This record gives sequence, structure tokens and C-alpha cells, in this order.
Amino acid sequence: MSLATPLKNLDRELARFHGRLKVGAAFVALLAAALLGRGFHLQIMQHEHYIQRAESNRISLVPAAPNRGLILDRNGHILAENYSAYTLELTRAQTHDLEATLTEVGKLIEITPGQLRRFRRLLSESHEFETVPLKSKLTDEEVAILAANRYRLPGVEVKARLFRNYQAGPGMAHVVGFIGRINDRDLKSLRETGREENYRGSVHIGKTGLEQSYETLLHGRTGFDQMETDASGRAVRMLSRIPPVPGKDLRLYLDADLQAVAEHAFGDYLGGLVALDPNTGGVLALVSKPGFDPNLFVDGIDPETWKSLNESPERPMVNRVLRGIYPPGSTIKPLMALAGLELGVRKPSDSIVDPGYFSLPNSRHRFRDWKREGHGVVDLRRSISQSCDIYYYRLAVDMGIDRMHDYLAQFGLGEKTGIDLEGESSGLLPSREWKQRRWKKPWYPGETVIAGIGQGYHLTTPLQLATVAAMLANGGKRVEPRLVQAARDPLTHIWQPLPGVVRGQVAIAPEHLEVVRQGMMDVMRPGGTAAASAAGAPYTIAGKTGTAQIVGIKQGARYDASRLARQHRDHALFIAYAPTENPRIVVAVMVENGGSGSGTAAPIARAVFDYYLTGKRPGDMQLEANSAAD
Repeated sequence: MSLATPLKNLDRELARFHGRLKVGAAFVALLAAALLGRGFHLQIMQHEHYIQRAESNRISLVPAAPNRGLILDRNGHILAENYSAYTLELTRAQTHDLEATLTEVGKLIEITPGQLRRFRRLLSESHEFETVPLKSKLTDEEVAILAANRYRLPGVEVKARLFRNYQAGPGMAHVVGFIGRINDRDLKSLRETGREENYRGSVHIGKTGLEQSYETLLHGRTGFDQMETDASGRAVRMLSRIPPVPGKDLRLYLDADLQAVAEHAFGDYLGGLVALDPNTGGVLALVSKPGFDPNLFVDGIDPETWKSLNESPERPMVNRVLRGIYPPGSTIKPLMALAGLELGVRKPSDSIVDPGYFSLPNSRHRFRDWKREGHGVVDLRRSISQSCDIYYYRLAVDMGIDRMHDYLAQFGLGEKTGIDLEGESSGLLPSREWKQRRWKKPWYPGETVIAGIGQGYHLTTPLQLATVAAMLANGGKRVEPRLVQAARDPLTHIWQPLPGVVRGQVAIAPEHLEVVRQGMMDVMRPGGTAAASAAGAPYTIAGKTGTAQIVGIKQGARYDASRLARQHRDHALFIAYAPTENPRIVVAVMVENGGSGSGTAAPIARAVFDYYLTGKRPGDMQLEANSAAD
């Protein structure tokens, strides 16, 4: 008996099929709904967003760096300008093998070891997607060679760049300063001040001097070119342009020719000089010697050159006028005399007998006068003209350090003058409270004695001494020194004055000021300590010489500069103004290791006065003297 094969249940199979079909249809419908929903969201709801993204892929904003403003002296002579040149630059992220690329480039054009060292230093300070300059100021032949071989040098570009040129050279380096490549510290500062967007496309920023202080005015405003690009990112055409706005030009109070005269007058001495207009505070000359070539820094200085500048014993990178701090020495005596009169400690007719030394009560220690045998009978006016130390030893003791500090502080000693340059030192005006706070020690009477002649803890900058002289010349008006006189708008080409700042007025009795001024005029007359430097001048000068001792000598020993090495000799100082009846210029000179203010500092000031007031240079005067001798 055979078994029959069971028949399929067609109804049940059909039902299962319909069920699967419905599930599949529902799934397809769900997917379709999801796709339609997503399409609606993208096409309708997000239309504007993706239109903008598509446009951003098609359109690129290319920053256009502005031209940097010029810096000119008072007569329109250009001190800092721009010029265009081609630069060879590499982008590390786009090179397959950086060292191989450098080797290939070196086969095409000359790359010096110094340029390679500078490139590697800049490379270490840059991000891998940033272009780094390898060689600047390419010749036309070098540009043609690189252009012909561009296809086999990925990451290598030749770009047209604007460069800064400092025509005045080392003599103006501490005034004008220099620009340098923007580094991480600069970027951080730009972000913190909200200026980062304005520096897109810019490579340089002011690092020192006026380039740094007036960076905001000199830089200008970055523009943007709206470019249409293809799929590979190459520019097809320009759609629109927001042009960059050039930086403002700066006109200074400073006279470049006067600056050159002052620098030449120093000869081979080191030091600093500043000349001011006592009425406006305008800086007519500012010399810090030695200087340096600011053009070395524009494209990145190589490590060896930087090391030689930074480690030089002559310290060319230090602005001696702003940052050099020295004892003021006898240049402080006119101010001390004025303090004695104003505080009622002295009268103009009061006299002392100077035996050549001074001792405190119950003390055997002798504080010497610079003139070993003394000056005899000395009143206030003669104390200035003869620079009598004993007069001021006694005055300081009678006045006391606290009253001395408080009066001198009114003239800006011990604080920054506010000049429109960065990095100014405040110096030091000592007091009892300062010493206790700084050293946790009491103030001793002997320290008051030497403070009376500008020695001891007392430290000033040449710029502070110039502001003191300016206040003596203008009757007590404290004006901030200013280098920049006006800025020129790049759109209207109109010069806009930058007003100075008056910090206040020290009340001085006219009769007291006149006695001090007469004493300073006596300094320049026959018998005065600087009479030789005023001989034959067609104008009147009021001045004060000074020396700042840097090497101590034993009690009773005689100071002999001729037996000391030059670096151990006293610093020479001199402050003066002219003409005395209507002061137009104030000068403060500091000559490092110059020996005496009358012998080295005062003749430098005379050369500056002669040029500014009469137009004569030192060479002109020598020619006249030779003619007269003939």
C-alpha cells in the first residue's frame, strides 16, 4: 500500500504571500515617506542654509592687506616707506618632502646659509599650512626660473609682497622702530583686543618704536576680494571687491637733519640725547648710540646676527634715552636750589663757606667737594654756576629726604614721562618709605647727604632730565614728550593734529625761578663750569653740567680719570635750554663714561643748539674758524 503525497494548501500560501506583500509595501511606503520627508527638510526647510553653503563653496573671500602708512619727519623727509618685491615662499603642508624641495630650489637659484637658517627658524614658529618666506627681493631672472619650474615644485610659490624700508638707518632705529612677522604672541594679543579679523592676509606687525606704538593707525583696514572658484578651488573671476584702506601717515616733531647732527656730535662715545620743544613737548631729536639697522628685522633676522646684537657689550638694542637709568649727578642741583627757595629752607642771599668737605654732626666721615680745596664763600646762584657740592650737602640735610622727595616728584622724577613710545623706565626717586618697603631698612643721614647731589639711590633717564629742564624753561608746565605731531587721513589726505598732554603746572614763585635761571646762565658764562661750550654763541644758553660716579674711591683718595679704564669713568651729563629770553629748545645729554659734563656732554648740546637755532653744522663752524685764522 502506497502513501499519497499531501496537496499544498493554496489558500494558506496565498494568504501568507499577501501578508508579506503588505509588509513589504508598508516598509517601502515608510522608506518613501522618510525620503520625501528628508527631501522636504533639505529642499524646503534648509533651503537658505544650503544655498549659502553652496555659495561659500563657489565663492571665496580673499583678504587684501592694506598699505602701511608712511613715517615722515617735520620737514617731510621719509623715515619709513613701502616698496614691492617678489618673495619665494613655501607651505610645508603642500610639500611632499620639504628637504628634497629645498634641495631642488637650491639647484635653481642661490639660497644662502643665512637664508636657510632664517627659514628654519620661521618654520618652527609657523603652522604647517602657513607660507614661510625662503628668499626675498627676487630678481626678474630668479622669478622667471621659478615660474618655469613651478609644476614640479609643489608648495612653492612666488608672491608679490610689500616690504618696509627704513631710509634713516641705525640713527633713527630707536625712534621709528621696526616691523616683524606676526607670531603666536602677536596673534594672542590681536584676539584679546578684537583686532584679529583686521589682520587677515597681513604678515607683519609693528614690534618696537613708533611702528609698535602707532600700529593701529599705521596698519589701516584690511579689504576683501570676492572670487568665484571652480571645483579645484582655482579663481575664475572676481565678483566684487571691498578695497583695503591704507594706514595713516605720521608726521613727527622730530627733525631728521638735527638728529644726524646730534648723532655725529657724539663721535665714538656711547650715550643718549633728547631735544624737546619746551612749550609743546615735541621731541625734536632722540639719539641713542649705538643704534642698529632696523631693516635686518623686516624679513626675519637670522639667529647669528640677532645673537651678535643681543650679546654686544655696547647694547645697541637698548634705548638709552628711555630705558637707560643713571644717577642724575649735579644736573639735579638747579631743582634742589628751587626746592630750597620754595620750601623756605634757603634765601637767595644765604651763603656758606666751602672748605672742600662736609661732615655730619658727631661724625668723622668727610663728604668731599669735587674741588679739593673748596669754593670759599658760596651763595645760591654761585652754587649752581660752580656746582658746589658742599652747598647741596648742607641743603639736603636741612631739607630732609622726605621733603626733598615730595618736591622733586612734582617734576616727574621717579615716574614715566608718558612719551608715545613703549618700554620707558620710571627711574627711582628715593624716600624713607621706599627704602623701608624695598630693603626693610631704615634711612640713614649719610644717604640724605649724597642724595642732595643726585647720587646714591637716585636714578633718572635722560628723558626725565629733559622734562625737568623744560619745566625750568617754561615756568613749571609739565608737558608730556611727544614724537608724533599729526596723522594724515588716507581718504581725505588731510593732516589731523594729535594734541599733546599737559600733566599739570607746578606753582613756582617767579623771583625764585629767576634766581635759578640766572645761576644756570652763569654756568655758561666766563667762570662757569661750561663756559667754553657757550663761547661765541650768538644766543644765550642756560645749562647745568653733571657727572654720575660709577666707581667708588677711598676716603681721602684723589679721583684721577686718566688712570681709569674708559668703561670705569664717570658718566657725563648736561641739561640746557636756549635762547634764555624765549626758550625754543631744551637738550639733555648723557655720555656713558664721558668723564665730565663740561668736557664731553656740553659740546654735544652746543652742536645741537647751533644747528637748530642758526642752521650751522659743526663742519661749518670749523670752516669759519679756519677762515678767521687765515
